Amino acid sequence: MPFPPPSRPPLGVPAGPRRRTLLASAAGAALLVGCTSESDTTATSSGSPSVAERTRARAASDSTGLVRQYDTAIAAFPALAERLSELRAEAVRHAEAFGGAEPTPAPTSASASPSASAPPTEQDALAGLAAAERTLVDRRTKALLEVPGELARLLASVAAAGAAHVYLLTEGAK
Repeated sequence: MPFPPPSRPPLGVPAGPRRRTLLASAAGAALLVGCTSESDTTATSSGSPSVAERTRARAASDSTGLVRQYDTAIAAFPALAERLSELRAEAVRHAEAFGGAEPTPAPTSASASPSASAPPTEQDALAGLAAAERTLVDRRTKALLEVPGELARLLASVAAAGAAHVYLLTEGAK
């Protein structure tokens, strides 16, 4: 017959759960919280769009605006077309991932005319695109705390891509 465990811990051992038990419980609780279903409703109780829907719409609009900035730079400086075309294509994919409409295709150099808002030099164009990408990275990173899991992951991924774009537009040019 086994002996029952002592009712009190031995001398020198604090009463209460062990550290390993607490850590395992905390880790298990975190996993459960991470695995619970999220309520990503499209409207609040008052009928207005949810934070997630507003964030998604803003991100789509921001990406579409970024595509237009790439188009302006490419139209003003056709020599940058090869360098910027893949970054522009990424911005198009980001707009679509957030549920935005596919932006209009980039104009060809033959039909493009630099607009009045075109930057004066290629370096200014690249700096303007880098600044726009950086602004979106910051905005999307801040929004991560306010949206549910799947949208937060998408925002994080697109923000990381935007940070890589900033590097390619600035440091990658050197």
